[in-house]
Amino acid sequence: MPYGKSVRIFLPDATVTGIRHAEIVNRTGQTVACPRARLDELKSWPETAKPGIYFLFEARLGDSKPLAYIGESENVADRLLTHDRKKEFWNDVVVFTSKDDNLTKSHIKYLESRLEASAKAADRYELENGNTPTQSSLPRAERDAMDELLEDVRLVLGTLGYPILEPLLQPKIAPSMIASLASPGTSAGEELTFTVHDFSARGVRTNEGFVINAGSTASKTNSDSVTGKIVKLKEQLLADGRLVDNGDHLLLAEDVLMSSSSYAAAFIAGTARSGPQSWFAANGKSLKEIEESALRVSATTIAVDGA
Repeated sequence: MPYGKSVRIFLPDATVTGIRHAEIVNRTGQTVACPRARLDELKSWPETAKPGIYFLFEARLGDSKPLAYIGESENVADRLLTHDRKKEFWNDVVVFTSKDDNLTKSHIKYLESRLEASAKAADRYELENGNTPTQSSLPRAERDAMDELLEDVRLVLGTLGYPILEPLLQPKIAPSMIASLASPGTSAGEELTFTVHDFSARGVRTNEGFVINAGSTASKTNSDSVTGKIVKLKEQLLADGRLVDNGDHLLLAEDVLMSSSSYAAAFIAGTARSGPQSWFAANGKSLKEIEESALRVSATTIAVDGA
């Protein structure tokens, strides 16, 4: 069972959009996030003038995938000055270094390679990296230490609002683990289906909303009842190739995150729909029945605990 972790974030000028220093309590890694407009201020941060890895992020615009770049340097602050002159797309940088100065060139090359592979697998951002970095060879003990640091990097990036390493769908949990983690009547990560007319879709509820799975089919037309946001999303997904015109219907080429099950159902049907009444589990129960069952269990648990 995973243990909880505390992420401590220091705001030197008390602004959430300025420079931020973050660290996981009792860990050796440290992070400095900085807007591009204040890049010159990093010169006064010794945390960035050492070996480390860094991420350049483009601001998220609409529903398109933002751009990102992953790099490494033995002096990150100096390397960022080069990127400021040569790379135009980015708005923010996030730097990871070590408080105990134990990261070598081999360590950061290993981290860069693993991080790029993880970012490609998560597929949240379009990577600006031209070449795939070579993964350096490390002794087993060093690899394990770097893999542990990779998990810290993932947690801190997500906490700062950059889920570049987070898959839309988390790995499936073994049934025995679900039984120990979930309350009776819940459906942690359970796949749901929705069929209307000739369209068929699969989806999963997540902590972020509702993910429609790749391979789902959707209507090419939209009624007046569909919100403009969904219409624009279809146009964007068609433009960037995540949604494909497949004759009499549209086909999802990648998993797509929606804010709710109702938006997901409307996206598929091309008409306004109630998500809880549209999506069904393998046992035939609607999402509405599943949610109501979970609420009843929760209310019973609260009543027993409060008795």
